[in-house]
Amino acid sequence: MSSNLLDTLKARKSSRREALSRLLAGTTAFGVLAGTTQKSQAQTGANIDPDVLNFALNLEYLEAEYYVYGVTGAGIQSQGAGVSGSGTPGDVIIKQNPQVPFTTSAMAQYAAEIASDELAHVNFLRAGLSGAGATPVARPTIDLRDSFTGLARLAGLVGPNDTFDPFANETNFLLGAFIFEDVGVTAYKGGAPLLTDKTFLEAAAGILAVEAYHAGIIRTLLYQLGTTTRNAALAISNVRDSVDGADDRDQGVLRGRFANLVPTDSNGLAFSRSTSQVLSIVYAGGTTSGGFFPSGLNGTIR
Repeated sequence: MSSNLLDTLKARKSSRREALSRLLAGTTAFGVLAGTTQKSQAQTGANIDPDVLNFALNLEYLEAEYYVYGVTGAGIQSQGAGVSGSGTPGDVIIKQNPQVPFTTSAMAQYAAEIASDELAHVNFLRAGLSGAGATPVARPTIDLRDSFTGLARLAGLVGPNDTFDPFANETNFLLGAFIFEDVGVTAYKGGAPLLTDKTFLEAAAGILAVEAYHAGIIRTLLYQLGTTTRNAALAISNVRDSVDGADDRDQGVLRGRFANLVPTDSNGLAFSRSTSQVLSIVYAGGTTSGGFFPSGLNGTIR
């Protein structure tokens, strides 16, 4: 059922995505950008736009694999996504039969829609980079098994000898998604000033908006599940805060007695994370590897 639902959602959104892919791979956008980038590079020095987008592609591999496995029981290659490219290719470390036994029809539909979006992001970035004359990074080794247990232990969600399975039920799946959904939003916002070309920037802004929608869905559902789940989300937020630097910016789904579904600063703005802060979270406190990426990311920003 879930695989068919994902196929239906992919078909429903295919015309929009095909138009975007043609735009980014054609002469009006990324195709022209190959020449524009060379000019910019000659005038202002090294251009790192492809490096920033490849950094994002690593993160999109992570999210897409998580959701697609949870919805269908198989990875993104089963849905036709490419995973080859520059760097060291890797596999996905995951338990057998990871398809989530959703008990709520609406929850299954939410997960399938997010899976469809994340899969599209992988295809979108890979096509765009190739169209601009850059090589997409290969999917690195991704740990969707032990990484969650390690972070759950740090958060105090399980004991030191216990494991956490994000695919065991829909609540665990939401908590697993919460670990990196907010990170994706802050990563895209933090990466925006690094992009020099407006075409790249517009594409990244479009993905950022979708990731923010996803994060809002996850935060709302966690809040609705009650006190225990809200406290678990706060514990995950505290772990993210503890590994990404000295500041205190991460937020749970509750502030005081009130819902906190949109984490913002005093100006009502989403906050940013630098690439090093993002890496600290996805590496679970490591500096060059660990956590979700036991062999590190591929690309120059790693």
